[in-house]
Parts: sequence; structure tokens; C-alpha cells
Amino acid sequence: SRRCGLAAGRSYSGGGAYPSVSLTCPLPGVPKAVFAAAESRERFETRVTVLENGLRVASQNKFGQFCTVGILVNSGSRHEAKYLSGISHFLEKLAFSSTAQFGSKDEILLTLEKHGGICDCQASRDTIMYAVSADARGLDTVVNLLADVTLQPRLSDEEIEMTRMAIRFELEDLNMRPDPEPLLTEMIHAAAFRDNTVGLNRFCPVENTDKINRDVLHSYMSSYYTPDRMVLAGVGIEHEHLVECARKYLLGVEPVWGSGQGRAVDRSVAQYTGGIIKVEKDMSDVSLGPTPIPELTHIMIGLESCSFLEDDFIPFAVLNMMMGGGGSFSAGGPGKGMFTRLYLNVLNRHHWMYNATSYHHSYEDTGLLCIHASADPKQVREMVEIITREFILMAGAVGEVELERAKTQLKSMLMMNLESRPVIFEDVGRQVLATNTRKLPHELCALISQVKPADLKRVVTRMLHKKPAVAALGDLTDLPSYEHIQAALSSKDGRLPRLYRLFR
Repeated sequence: SRRCGLAAGRSYSGGGAYPSVSLTCPLPGVPKAVFAAAESRERFETRVTVLENGLRVASQNKFGQFCTVGILVNSGSRHEAKYLSGISHFLEKLAFSSTAQFGSKDEILLTLEKHGGICDCQASRDTIMYAVSADARGLDTVVNLLADVTLQPRLSDEEIEMTRMAIRFELEDLNMRPDPEPLLTEMIHAAAFRDNTVGLNRFCPVENTDKINRDVLHSYMSSYYTPDRMVLAGVGIEHEHLVECARKYLLGVEPVWGSGQGRAVDRSVAQYTGGIIKVEKDMSDVSLGPTPIPELTHIMIGLESCSFLEDDFIPFAVLNMMMGGGGSFSAGGPGKGMFTRLYLNVLNRHHWMYNATSYHHSYEDTGLLCIHASADPKQVREMVEIITREFILMAGAVGEVELERAKTQLKSMLMMNLESRPVIFEDVGRQVLATNTRKLPHELCALISQVKPADLKRVVTRMLHKKPAVAALGDLTDLPSYEHIQAALSSKDGRLPRLYRLFR
């Protein structure tokens, strides 16, 4: 007892030292526990500050040593109507090359390495995003670098020539890879929005690779790389510090292309046209070797949905989750999507189908819900019939269990994705770029919970009134005509005899 001190006399079995104290009450004489907690609600909110030049600075505080910071520009392939197609593709490849302050890409990477940082640039149809993840203590260096990369790129002849070679290689690879999904996505957009906005090619056409030079790039950037079309977004940093850095490096800076006005900004609203794009292609040798992929024909059918700014965006997202789908190798095993409609009604019933997947693309002024399916060329007609039937059955009854499962899965996916700091950064940047504010995850989950079967029926009815967009790749000998597909989707009652008469 003398050697072990007070501890030797304590009883730890069953709380005998305090026999009269309930487990729900604090122990007498023991200090009250103090738990770590956010100081105030503002730590959960996205803060936005607009600078004098129109640049928006948005931040989301998040505990941790590292931060993700980047500049998002309201610019993409949809804005290239007055320019050569492929400029955004070039700018994506040229990002983080030499600038006014940094002599080469290696110098930029070495600077980031001192702060444990990595960088990336992604160009989409409506946004170009320059992003850096690094130690939060290097925020000043990171914002300085981002400002230089965005507004002061050198675009040397050597860098542009290397970019041409990289793009030519990427275009060749795009046409040779076994997975045709990127190519089909381009085709379905081109069919749905023919020759306008989001229907313009996201990849640089081969014939334009030699035409795009520094003057063309500067002309485009002078129109679209303006402060009022940019957002500096950050996650994992103090908002005041980010605003201070933005004022220091992005306020009053003259870009390398000068301060003169470029061409008028293209403010065209997407015009949905519908239609079909077919590419006859020999897919028999797309994947050789000991386990070759069999020859397949790929079909993608889409219908216009809605903008992500509309109230119907949430019901469309739930509908897309309810359709689900994937590759045939995933069907038949626990936890592999057995409960989505494209698994239950398509892949689990038709063993000859290799893929059936639903996709939802949404933009500021339009959207596209589509289903991608793959099968042997001899069964193309039946495959199109099955996918068309699934579109029509969307307007039918939705079970309560089915709907709740889709809503739960969507909320789960949303919350799991937002566990990643770079994903939060992109979410903050894109929402502030489009709406000047951000809906928080719990607000989105509340909206998802409110979706009713009547909401799904309403959005599907709205969707089925439009002409379909069709993309077809491979051996298309047995592909039904576009008129047949359109007539099948216009069937209001969705009765199968109607479909069979059209396709057979």
C-alpha cells in the first residue's frame, strides 16, 4: 500500500468506490469533461467575399494540416463557338508550365514540393479548374503560384508544340482504348445539343492542333479569364488569410495578354435538339491477349433533364441513382448494386448484356439523363428495345422501399464523397461560381429526403416529351432506325406489345 500509493486502495470492479452514484450522473469531486468542439457555427459554413475587381473568394474551414486551394474559371469547351474548337483542351495541358516567375514546370513542382504540395488542372465543358493541395502554412506561396499560372503563363513555342504532341497521342488513345465511355459521352452530347454550347467537342479535333497558337490562346483568355468569371476557393484555411492573399496577388494584376477587351463573351443558352450520331467501327480487336474483350456494340440513349439550378435537379439525381447499373461482372454478388433497376430488370435477366449504366450530366442551363448499354452486335436490336422499355417504365409506379433505398444511397454517396478535401474544394468552387453561394450537405440531404414518387413521375413525364439523343459505336448493322427509337419512347402507356411491333 505504501509503495503503490493511493491507487493500491482503489476498487475498480463494479464502481464499488461510489456505490450510491448512478452511471448517468457525474462522479462527485471529478472535474467536468471538456470535449473538443468547433468554436461557432461559422466553422461549418462556406464564407464568400467579393473583391473590388469582381473576383469571388470562397473558403470552407476544415481541421487538418493540409489545404486545397484553386482558381476556377467560368470557361470551357461550350464557350468556343467563336473560336477554334480545342482551346480549353490546350489550356488544360499547358497548365502549370513556365510563367513570369517560374522558368519551367520543374521549378513549379520543386516549389510545391517544399510544402508537400501537388497540382492539377481539369477542363470540362463549362469550367477550367487549377488546384493545389499543400501544407496550409504555405498558403501565401500557393496563391502566388496559382495567380501566376492563371494570369502570367509564358506559353512558349516549345510548350505549345509539346502540347500538340500530347493531344494527338491522347486522341489516338481515345479511339483505341477498350472502354468507349469517354467517346460515347462526347457523341451523346453532340447528338443532344447539335453544334451549340455543351454539344461542342470537349477534345481538340486533330485538324485544329496545328492552328492553335499563342495568339489564339491569348485572344480567348482575354475574353474569359477575367476576375468576374473566377473564384478563388480554399478548404482547410482561415477565410481572412485567403482574402488577404487574394488581395495581394490577384487584385490589380495585369495579365500577360494585356488589359484590352477581348471578343464578346458567349452567353448562349443550351438548345436541346436530339438526334443520332453513329460511328461504324470494327471492335473485334479492341482488346487482344489471353483474355480478350469480346466484340461489342455500344449504344447510349439520352433525354434532356434539367439544370442543376432547378428544383427538379434533386428528383433527377434520385432517379439516376434508382436506375443505377454497371458492368455485368458485378451482377449477382452481395453489395454490388443488385437492387438498382438496371441490375434487376436488365443485367440479371439478360446474361448476354455486358453493360447497362445510367448517367446524369447537369449544367447551368440544361442536363442529360442517359443509359449506356453494350452487347454482341447480333443482339443490338433487342438491347435497344430493352433500354427503351426502361425509359418508359420510369414513368410507372415507384415502390416505397425502392425509392427510400435510392434516396439513402444518394445521401450516403454525397456524404462519403465530401469526406475528401479536394472534393469539398471542387464543390465549393463550382457552387459559388454558378450561384455565388453554397448549399451545405445537410441542406441537400433534406431536399433528397423530401422527394416523393409523384416528383419522379413528373420529371420523367417532362423528359419523355423530348426527342431522344442516340450515340452508337461499333457494328451497327442491326441498329433500329432513329425514327423507331423515337416512336418507341413517345409511347405514353409503355405497353410492351407497342414496343415489340416497332422493333420487330
